[in-house]
Amino acid sequence: MSADRLTIAVPRGNLFGETLDVLDRLGIDTSEVRANDRKLLFEEAGIVTMRPSDVPTYVEHGAADLGIVGKDVLTEQSDRDVYELVDLGYGRCRMVVAVREGDDSLAESQRRLGSARIATKYPRTAADYFAGTGRHAEIVEVKGSVELAPLTGMVDAIVDLSATGTTLRENRLVELEELFVSTARLIANPVAHKLKATAIDDLVARVRDTS
Repeated sequence: MSADRLTIAVPRGNLFGETLDVLDRLGIDTSEVRANDRKLLFEEAGIVTMRPSDVPTYVEHGAADLGIVGKDVLTEQSDRDVYELVDLGYGRCRMVVAVREGDDSLAESQRRLGSARIATKYPRTAADYFAGTGRHAEIVEVKGSVELAPLTGMVDAIVDLSATGTTLRENRLVELEELFVSTARLIANPVAHKLKATAIDDLVARVRDTS
């Protein structure tokens, strides 16, 4: 490993644009990344791009020294061996429990059956939350539009990210409970954090200075 050369895993998707803006402010040239929608590895800039859920994996296994990823992903992948260094503050969303408007099936199922059925893209997060509140829940993992699950009567509620609440409202769903607020986080590989401490500490200091 070079003592000062850092590779950063950057998430494609909702955090992509703001993440590149942050890197630009740190003096990292992202022009090639912005100009290539299909290319994934940018060795000159020290950037590798990927789907958000893969960022902790690449950082944990040392394919990237650092990564930027939402707290929602870190919470769902809490077993990943990575260090969370900085809350970057952007990409703010809330992880919530939502139900159909005027529907009391979540509470009713808990009363009658002692359990509720919950649809989510975040099965570990949902299971941990309901267990932590002393409620039993059957978790149904879905990959697509989770809002559909309660509308069809498949589940009593959903656990999902909500930025503005617009998608919930458009599907006649209402927020019932908030689990946590998710923002973009800077994470590090534990080995790189030791071997490249000077470079990483310098970058973290610049992140804080520019935020």
